Amino acid sequence: MKIGFIGMGNMAQAIVKGLILKEAAQSSNILAYAPSQEKLKKFAENTGIIPYSSLENMISDSDFVVVAVKPDIVSEVIAPIKDLLQNKALLSIAAGWDFSRYGEILDPSTRHLFIMPSTPVQIGEGISIFEQKHSLTADEFEQVEKLFSAIGIVQILPGDLMGVGGTISACTPAFFSMILEAVADGAVMHGLPRDAAYRLASQALAGTGKMQLETGLHPGALKDAVCSPGGLTIRGVASLENDGVRAAMINAVSASVKK
Repeated sequence: MKIGFIGMGNMAQAIVKGLILKEAAQSSNILAYAPSQEKLKKFAENTGIIPYSSLENMISDSDFVVVAVKPDIVSEVIAPIKDLLQNKALLSIAAGWDFSRYGEILDPSTRHLFIMPSTPVQIGEGISIFEQKHSLTADEFEQVEKLFSAIGIVQILPGDLMGVGGTISACTPAFFSMILEAVADGAVMHGLPRDAAYRLASQALAGTGKMQLETGLHPGALKDAVCSPGGLTIRGVASLENDGVRAAMINAVSASVKK
């Protein structure tokens, strides 16, 4: 199965790195075209993927075509290659370009699926949200689901929930990074070396997340299990509540969803 990327920005690079890392796809089966040929060739040299100087040739050689350009130029990118995409399977990671929107610019024979991945896919710990409505064949969908499951978890959502789902998967890594930095700053303030502070805070967050996924326990139960009566943790929890940490996170999610 050959996967051809139109565009090789940060998210496309993250997907490629994850697929290669997890051996979900051979680098020789990953094709790419990008306007910046110099940057593309450098990335290809580092990863072993196949760079193309001709978009038309890349599409012809691909089993799946991935649209990985900025959302505001999708229409102008698709227009000259619309005929080349006839009877092709197209995957799009361009934000906001859902099934119905692609239906307006693609030939009816082009089968397509809207995916919202997150940057941690590059280490195999990402989230890829698939729009429930798509036109891939059952076999194609199975192949794509298997591919993205190798670099994280796959969540299928109806179109009207892609926005909030995408916020949780794609925006919260920035939120959690801010929390990691703040926790580390607190530890550094009390004498812990910064590299140790980052390492401990990151593992604590990663371990807690994995524990919730594997056990299915309510986050509140995980919190309660660490809070001994009159102990250290409950004092920190009370401080967070007093400073409005819950409201701050809810507001952050809402701000991103509204945008």
